[in-house]
Amino acid sequence: MDARPIGVFDSGLGGLTTVKKLAQLLPEENIVYLGDTGRVPYGSRSNETIIKYARQAADFLTGFDIKAMVIACNTACSTAYDIIHDSYGVPIFEVVTPPAQTAAQYTKNKKIGVIGTTATIRSGAYEKSIMKIAPDCNVFSVSCPLFVPLVENGRTGPNDVAALDIAFGYLSDLCNAGIDTLILGCTHYPLLQDVILKVVGPDVKLIDSGAETAKLVANDLVAHKMKAPGSTTGNIKYFVTDSVEGFSTLASVYLEADIHGLVEQVTLE
Repeated sequence: MDARPIGVFDSGLGGLTTVKKLAQLLPEENIVYLGDTGRVPYGSRSNETIIKYARQAADFLTGFDIKAMVIACNTACSTAYDIIHDSYGVPIFEVVTPPAQTAAQYTKNKKIGVIGTTATIRSGAYEKSIMKIAPDCNVFSVSCPLFVPLVENGRTGPNDVAALDIAFGYLSDLCNAGIDTLILGCTHYPLLQDVILKVVGPDVKLIDSGAETAKLVANDLVAHKMKAPGSTTGNIKYFVTDSVEGFSTLASVYLEADIHGLVEQVTLE
């Protein structure tokens, strides 16, 4: 048994998709969440800047004596994972391999779509991962840089005209390619799943990168006997690098729980 918390970081709100699934699978676990909302999005940054931001986030989380860390930011994973993995003495989980494995298992026609930030798509991380697992698959990747700002501003409703228009522009080529599986290669994107499904149709399976990683974390903690004592109920600490109020309001809607008063603003620089 290990009562130390799990650390999770993302560039903003998106990593809450991972936190929500972790809390469902491991209700006894304590979680420390950091959303770097003051510098979101990461996807348009240079590799050097993304690595710097990821290091600062990891340094912050390790200050809480965490037992594991989840890089719940696909951009940071695809750019800085190896560096972070080699720099800290705790298990580090990334959000690229788990959804790639699930997509390869699910697809029937071997046509997998991937959407992500500019940096994630530029890295080719998903293509490389899928090709290792299922080299007979065809991967179609599209950068969707405006999706993160939509989520961070609460524009996620399936009838939001702006969100739908942007989604149609990004996803039409994937529809034409005939994909049957779509990896949401950014933890922000599940918050837009209703919009995305309205464009690609209900027959396309959406793979949530954050949720798939949460399943892996849960299984790993069980296998290594690192779970928190089952008699306890875990708590979640939230930290952001910008407005507490804006984050609290949007996060409360998504988490279906009022977290006003539970979020603290911090400085990473």
